[in-house]
Amino acid sequence: MDGIWLEAFKDTLAMMPWLLGIYIALEVLENRSESFIGEKISHRMGAAPFLGALFGCMPQCGFSVIAATLYTRRCISLGTLLAVFLSTSDEAVPILLAQHDKASLVLRLLLVKVLIATIAGYAIDLVRGKKIVPPAHPPHAPIVPRGGHRHCDCHTHGLEAPPWKTFFLFPFKHTLRVSFFIFAVSLAFGFLVKKFCGVSPGHLFFAGTIFQPLLAVLAGLIPNCAASVAITEVYLKGGITFGSAIAGLSASGGLGILVLIKENKNRRETLFILSLLSGISLLVGIILNLF
Repeated sequence: MDGIWLEAFKDTLAMMPWLLGIYIALEVLENRSESFIGEKISHRMGAAPFLGALFGCMPQCGFSVIAATLYTRRCISLGTLLAVFLSTSDEAVPILLAQHDKASLVLRLLLVKVLIATIAGYAIDLVRGKKIVPPAHPPHAPIVPRGGHRHCDCHTHGLEAPPWKTFFLFPFKHTLRVSFFIFAVSLAFGFLVKKFCGVSPGHLFFAGTIFQPLLAVLAGLIPNCAASVAITEVYLKGGITFGSAIAGLSASGGLGILVLIKENKNRRETLFILSLLSGISLLVGIILNLF
C-alpha cells in the first residue's frame, strides 16, 4: 500500500512546477483578454458560434463564465452558449501540458472539441433561430464591472489586486488545489487497480458499454475543477476511452454552469440547456467510441 501512496505523490509532485508555470501564463492571458473576447463575441452574431467554440477551448473555465453571463443578458444566442460549453475543458489542458509525454494529446483534444462545438452551435441556432430577446441589462455593460471581481474555484480575482497576488499567489493557490485533486484521483485509481488485480482499468469503468460515457458526462456536469481533473487523470491512466473523455470534458462547463443556474431566472430553460449539453456530449462520446 505504501507504494501506491508514494507513486501518487511522486507523480503529483513532478507535475506541480509545470502546472504553476502554466497557470501564471494563463493568468496573464486572461487578464489581458477576457473583456476583449466578451465584447467581440457579443457583436459578431454570424461568426459567434465558431468564435465561442474557439475561445471556449482556452484552458480553465473563465470564458464559459463570460458566455453564461452574456447569455443571461441575452447578448448571445443559445447556439453560441452551447458552443462555448462544449469546447470548454476546464483543467484538462494544463494537466495534459504538464505531462511531457502526453502534451501531444492537447491538439487532438482541442481540434475534436472545437469541431463538435462549432457544428452543434450552428445546428442549434439553425433549428431555434438566432433571435435574441432584448436584454434586461445593458448589452455594452462590462462583463466584470470596474472595481468588481471575477471568481474561480479557489479564489476571487480582484481587478485592483496587487500584481504579486494576481500573477503569483492566485496561480500558486490554484496549483495546490488542482494538485490535491490529481493526488486524490491517482491514489483512488491505484487502490482500485490493486483491489481488482487482474482486471484491466478499462473494465473497472465499464469499457465497451454506454455506461462509461454516461458516467463521464455526469461527472463533467459537476461545476468544479475536480470533475475535469478526474476525467483527464482516469483517461491518462487508461481507465476510460478517448470518446468517453471527450464526452465528459464536453459536458464540463465548469463554473459557467453554476453561473447559468444562478443567474438565469428561467429554470425550465436552464434545465433544457443542461439536458441539451448532456445529450450532445453523450451522443458524441458514443459515436467516438464506435470508431
